[in-house]
Amino acid sequence: MTLIEDTGDASFTPEPDVAAAAGSGRIEGRSLSRIAWNRFKKDRIAVVSGIFIIVLIVAAIAAPLLTGLEGQDPYTLHTNLIDPNYQVPIGGSGGIGGGHWLGIDMPGGRDLFSRVIYGARISLVVAGGSTVLALIIGVAMGMIAGYFGGWIDAVISRTMDVLLAFPLLLFAISLAVVINENPTFLGFSGLTLQIGMLWVIIGFFSWPYMGRIIRGQVLALREREFVDAARVLGATPSRILVKEILPNLVAPIIIYATLLIPTNILFEAALSFLGVGIQEPTPSWGLMLDRAINYYQSDPEFLLVPGIAIFLTVLAFNLLGDGLRDALDPKASR
Repeated sequence: MTLIEDTGDASFTPEPDVAAAAGSGRIEGRSLSRIAWNRFKKDRIAVVSGIFIIVLIVAAIAAPLLTGLEGQDPYTLHTNLIDPNYQVPIGGSGGIGGGHWLGIDMPGGRDLFSRVIYGARISLVVAGGSTVLALIIGVAMGMIAGYFGGWIDAVISRTMDVLLAFPLLLFAISLAVVINENPTFLGFSGLTLQIGMLWVIIGFFSWPYMGRIIRGQVLALREREFVDAARVLGATPSRILVKEILPNLVAPIIIYATLLIPTNILFEAALSFLGVGIQEPTPSWGLMLDRAINYYQSDPEFLLVPGIAIFLTVLAFNLLGDGLRDALDPKASR
């Protein structure tokens, strides 16, 4: 047996191979965002949905470039491609060909590919803008109600109950009809007025859903130790709400925003389908469905193209929202 003498040198350094082995076994800390990202990457369905949404957004932004590659635009009529006797696209298959990748619509013969791409712009702009408006109002009202409580909470909560019970679709139709009958309203007109109207209608009546979620989260957060510590240090309520509580609400805000966008896409399509949303000749998925109803037997492609576009977009956002919820939830099992 060999005895190792203790030299008493506190600056003793292990051999290089020992130090390397010790370094290789070191536990590396990970941030919450990195943990969430690693969870999200494991959900292949959510990743594919996210890629689809990114491609859709890029396609909507680059709509002039993409339609230029096809050589078409969403407004030009091609009545010469419609059979005058049977009122169907010449050549069958909805007029699909080298010059019209997804066929043409009826009865004007406008290019469906360009109208779907430009329609994606309308759907994303309306859904995105109304979602931002709903989040701003909902987060603000929910934080105020949850933090201050008392009569403030009672007033805001009862307001949310009234809005949730309000016949939204009937009100939206009535308001849209009134605005559409006036070519100019508050200095706005045309497509700008139509999009602004949809932002206000959809966003204003969507915020109570977000407000309830945020209120419940704030009720729990306001009793946490870090909030009490901020109060002791003399922080004002506004600073506590913005600096202490709001950062802890990022996850539910992101998740609910992702799930609210497809709902707003469907709502915009429904209003356009009913004729009180986006008006001709602006491309809109809901408006395309409305026009296709009269031709679904003779030209089913005209109905399928915008229908599939709505279905895939809404499905992708819902699957992405589910994936983000699993990734950002610290109590999730996967």
